[in-house]
Amino acid sequence: MKKDTLLARTGRDPARYQGMVNTPVFRTSTVIFPDLAAYEARGDDDFKKVRYGIHGTPTTFALEDAVARMEGGYAAVAVPSGLAAITASLSAFLKPGDHVLVTDSAYVPTRNFCERRLKPGGIEVDYYDPLLGADIARIMRPNTKVVFCESPGSLTFEMQDIPAIAAVAHSRGALVFADTTWGTPYFFRSFEHGVDLSIHAATKYIAGHSDVMMGVIVTTERCWLPLRRTVGGFGFCVSPEDCYLALRGFRTIGVRMKQQMASALRVARWLQLRSDVKRVIYPALENDPGHQIWKRDFEGAASLFSLVLIPVTDRAVATFIDSLKLFGIGSSWGGYESLVQVAHVARNRSATRWDPGGPTIRLHIGLEDPDDLIADLEQAFAAMRKA
Repeated sequence: MKKDTLLARTGRDPARYQGMVNTPVFRTSTVIFPDLAAYEARGDDDFKKVRYGIHGTPTTFALEDAVARMEGGYAAVAVPSGLAAITASLSAFLKPGDHVLVTDSAYVPTRNFCERRLKPGGIEVDYYDPLLGADIARIMRPNTKVVFCESPGSLTFEMQDIPAIAAVAHSRGALVFADTTWGTPYFFRSFEHGVDLSIHAATKYIAGHSDVMMGVIVTTERCWLPLRRTVGGFGFCVSPEDCYLALRGFRTIGVRMKQQMASALRVARWLQLRSDVKRVIYPALENDPGHQIWKRDFEGAASLFSLVLIPVTDRAVATFIDSLKLFGIGSSWGGYESLVQVAHVARNRSATRWDPGGPTIRLHIGLEDPDDLIADLEQAFAAMRKA
């Protein structure tokens, strides 16, 4: 089935639930077995059957199945947040003495976990230029177990050549993890490009309505059981109500993302023409440095991008941000509403230097009419010039 049909059909079985179109919300902690033999045969590694509330319910399994099938992975597991997805994934496959390579453009909490938990735990961490591609071979070591990617970076949007990185990593016996929240299972088929474990902040486009905190990890068959055991060992679980909401949001990810991409392109192209703007950083734009990789590997673009302003004072930047009426000031993205934040990139780089020649602003384009968003940006630029 094509992906829009999969969105409508997977993760539900009306015949199983008295004709109900949506998988119901199953709330439980304890699960009762018919006899002792069944109880003792449940199996510690059988995470795809209902055995205890913390390991999932039919509602949980419905969401996990839908996301995994959409992305082309073997199986998925839902966890309480995108950060939980990152920390569980790294913890499952790294032990003291191992080495991990992390893209320098990674989500800041990923870097914080590496610095505050992995390094003190005896795991070696190095950061690499996200544009290395196959040249990552130069910095791999015999004990490199994981190469962590984020393509594109969620502040600076460097497109990574994941197939080239994966070819090198796999030839050296290392796994490739990718934070693919921006691409989503709808626009990026991770496993067709060499990814072994795909990480999503389902809080964002998968749930899509700014009312759920969740992460989803999709894996190959090889990675499934070690990852699932780690998630179970941490005691991570997600409420069935949140799984229901995420699955309901996931049904519309296609129409939402197509609309938001169209609006984002319109706003981004308008911004490119402004004298206040030095550069727009969005891989879907034809003149973006990562456009060719994006065009090759992705089927669409998220509605999240950055722009670099001409050099202005901090006061002028604050005036611009505070003057916006339709863009909320917030850290998340992927919901139906537009958002804005200042991206303080340089303080979180070590392998590369970020000096774009002006302040970096990140925009998330929601489902508002793009004409209204452009008008809002126009009046904010006017206020900035006065400041």
